Amino acid sequence: MDLMQNLKPSVSRHNLLLIAGMAWTTAGGILAGRGLAYLFGHGQHLGWRLAGSLVFGTLFYILLFAKISKKHIKRIRGLNIPYPCAFSFFNVRSYILMAVMITGGIMLRRFDMIDRAWLYNFYVTMGIPLLVSAARFYYFWFTKNEIG
Repeated sequence: MDLMQNLKPSVSRHNLLLIAGMAWTTAGGILAGRGLAYLFGHGQHLGWRLAGSLVFGTLFYILLFAKISKKHIKRIRGLNIPYPCAFSFFNVRSYILMAVMITGGIMLRRFDMIDRAWLYNFYVTMGIPLLVSAARFYYFWFTKNEIG
């Protein structure tokens, strides 16, 4: 058991917020980057598509992602271990949800289940709340504020 404990990549609870922010930035950056690259190269009605992504991405953040990121920040701050595993920024359920979402995105793209322009528009839409949530993790890491 001591060997496993010594090999565990441990970080402080505070720095777990930074790692969470980097993970959310990576996910949001990949989605938004892929979506924007496609839309700028192939998208018709680019202005409308980007405006729609901004509106719906903001709504996704307000209605869903704000609650999710708040829950994760509170969970991280409330961990009973001073130096948890660096991968514990998510709980098991969140890792499963992330795997399902990644698999779904790959399958939709690979099998052309929906029009590419709409798929990549959705990528941009989902990238927005992920990136805003990442900024929230960075804020709480940088300021060391408590979340209410």
